[in-house]
Amino acid sequence: MELGKDKIRELIERAFQAREKAYVPYSNFLVGAALLTTDGKIHTGCNIESVSYTPTTCAERTAILKSVSEGDRNIAAIAVCGGHRDETEGPQVAGYAGPCGVCRQLIYEFGKDITVIIAKSLDEYYVHSISELYPLGFGPEFLID
Repeated sequence: MELGKDKIRELIERAFQAREKAYVPYSNFLVGAALLTTDGKIHTGCNIESVSYTPTTCAERTAILKSVSEGDRNIAAIAVCGGHRDETEGPQVAGYAGPCGVCRQLIYEFGKDITVIIAKSLDEYYVHSISELYPLGFGPEFLID
């Protein structure tokens, strides 16, 4: 799915809105994600920490889990933004925060051509396919005959 600049900006804006809902009492590193399905629906997610760290959930995985739980498995794109609580001024962060390895694996699960937008602001972002960010990824084709 080709994404125009307006749709990219909308996804980034929704990711920044989701970021504000993050539960991050330990790291103070807020992350938001906005996922676009092929039929145009947007599902958002934020990171949610746990004092024992292992159960912590990334924003990207939250958005994917919400999408799948709503029956939307055809993912076209996902926008991600993140930064420390004190590095923020509206829809802007100090740097880029791309998906972690676990998130890259889960995104790849739903398609090698999913567009990943890593945003610093509404106008400063990178656009890559998940295959570019996760080369030689392990996909369902390895397990299905």
